[in-house]
Amino acid sequence: MRVFIADHSSDLVDYLKQIVEDLGDNAIGCTDSKTFTDMLLREVFDLVILDWNIRASNDMSMLEWMNKALVKRPPVIMMANRSAKRDITDALNAGADDYITKPESRNVIAARLNALLRGNAAGGAFDTEVTYGAYKMNRLEQSVSIHGQTVILTAKEFELAEMFFKNTDRTLSRHYIMQTIWRTTATLATRTLDMHISRVRAKLALRPENGFRIFTVFGYGYRLESAQ
Repeated sequence: MRVFIADHSSDLVDYLKQIVEDLGDNAIGCTDSKTFTDMLLREVFDLVILDWNIRASNDMSMLEWMNKALVKRPPVIMMANRSAKRDITDALNAGADDYITKPESRNVIAARLNALLRGNAAGGAFDTEVTYGAYKMNRLEQSVSIHGQTVILTAKEFELAEMFFKNTDRTLSRHYIMQTIWRTTATLATRTLDMHISRVRAKLALRPENGFRIFTVFGYGYRLESAQ
């Protein structure tokens, strides 16, 4: 899982990053609103921890911006040094998935993070088959059928395919793909990643006539687009 932390305090960003990493997930942080918006427009995250005070105006405009600007907004935990019921209610009504009042213990923060991360990942976890247009994915057999024809994929190919379908019409960076599929931030040989993408594209016949196509975003990553 990949978590984006935005807080005006660099010390708190580092503290939260350590909690996330101790849970076995990856974390990236920032301390200003411009970096926050720039990153969310470029990268894909599974969870966002957002400080109420990330902007000088001390409001929820960043949460409101996320709701309008992002096609698929990740779950958001709002953090603030406000404990009034009205503030908590306003944040939840504005779209926050959870609210943590500062300061809070490490164990409580970890538990709340873990609940949202695993709960979000578990969505559809008990669905053996998932359909995306003409493609039906069988998670038990790690196979995909296209117009009734079954294609067997390797474990990595299946993970790649499912990741792309879940993020249709979103550009995925190489960095994100490496963290999600290979569970590492180490540099992955370009030909290794390109080879896996090429195999998924060919095996699944990802072409306009089948409803989807993969684009290479040069110097950045890949994008699966709906051609319907």
